[in-house]
Amino acid sequence: MPGATLSPWTMSYFAAACVFLVVGQCAMVAGYGYPFAAVEAPATLAVVHVVAIGWLGLLMAGALLQFVPVLVAAPLRGGRLALPALALLIPGLLLLVGGFAALAGVEGVSPVMLPSGALLLAMGFGLVIIMLAATLLAARPLPLPARFVATGLGALIAAVLAGGAFTLVLSGTVTSPAAIALLLKGVPLHAALGLGGWLTFTAIGVSYRLLSMFMLSPDDTRATSRAVWWMGAAALAIVVASIVLIAVDSDGMEGATSVATFLAVSAAVLYSADVLRLYRERRRNVLELNTRASYAAFAALLASVIMFALPITRAAAGEGAAALVYLFVFGWLTGLGLAQLYKIVPFLTWLECYGPVLGRVAVPRVQDLVEENRASLWFFVYYLAVIAATLSLFAESPAAFRVATLAQLCATVGLMVELVRARMLSSVAAPLRLPAGAPRPHLFLPISRPQE
Repeated sequence: MPGATLSPWTMSYFAAACVFLVVGQCAMVAGYGYPFAAVEAPATLAVVHVVAIGWLGLLMAGALLQFVPVLVAAPLRGGRLALPALALLIPGLLLLVGGFAALAGVEGVSPVMLPSGALLLAMGFGLVIIMLAATLLAARPLPLPARFVATGLGALIAAVLAGGAFTLVLSGTVTSPAAIALLLKGVPLHAALGLGGWLTFTAIGVSYRLLSMFMLSPDDTRATSRAVWWMGAAALAIVVASIVLIAVDSDGMEGATSVATFLAVSAAVLYSADVLRLYRERRRNVLELNTRASYAAFAALLASVIMFALPITRAAAGEGAAALVYLFVFGWLTGLGLAQLYKIVPFLTWLECYGPVLGRVAVPRVQDLVEENRASLWFFVYYLAVIAATLSLFAESPAAFRVATLAQLCATVGLMVELVRARMLSSVAAPLRLPAGAPRPHLFLPISRPQE
């Protein structure tokens, strides 16, 4: 990992993200949100933002603090902002959820919490953007994976601004016709910027680098990879332009959604071809569990995007194509996140614990920090549960959905237990666990003070 150092607060971001994932899944098991309520219901919006911001947003932010320096072979700029950013993002999300609860009629909370939460979230993500953007700007010209990240950060800015405008309308703070029109027409575009731009586009860029590193595949830039970036960036630009035109009460972007969808589907197909090429050209014959589990996520991405592009499956997926969004969020984004956490957490733990004594004493391998046989069962249950939950949404069966999400929750908790065991070095043989001079890693806090 040339040019990179350990980001001391990455594990804290991961821990908070995992907590929010469990909370979100518990809410679905308990019957909150769709399909037990309408897609636009406050309960659904609360669960969606717990998963999208609390789980996926914090996960991505923490991962980028560690891996953007790897992508550009340069140290992270402004690393001291990582803790203040996290301290803003968590209460910001809690305020946002409280605002949605107020819209649902819960006593003791106020809709004013919506814009207050949005402000804290904007400040928190703003600090994250400052750190990452400063690191990227100092390393120009950017390699292709880093250009994906830079574009994803642009989508994050647009998503945060649009979401902030929505909270002003929902709380009654702003009543202008343009703002109301933006809320009525712009929610799908806001979701596209967050899930498709910030999370997916960024994940694609990072995965190009991580997959080649984990599988020992060629790290060259192909024409298809560049095409994925151009088409994806063009699709996101169309989405941003559509939001602007809605805000100024213009109909000039009619039909633009179809163009953006075509570009996004084409980019997903080419990306899938690149992923398959990396697999075929790998020099590592036996793949680790995190890579095998990631390929199930890639399949979910391709399936959800193609089915969304087909009117018949999109219509059958329920309100707002809910079944396909579920497959996209939990099959692709969450599946990939859990799979890569299974590698990243042990790897960072190994660097943190054994890096200081490497070359002086015998140390375990990274693989010795995990137990793949047990974790592979949890991944199998997880993806099987995601498929079952998606099918139950297609079948409009809330009872089956609750059973499937319960199985998904159990698998998620099982995988998180494996991550905790890795942090605690539970699977490492006693003679190698803590050699002289090796610091014992904390569960989610840094051992030493963060470095600039």
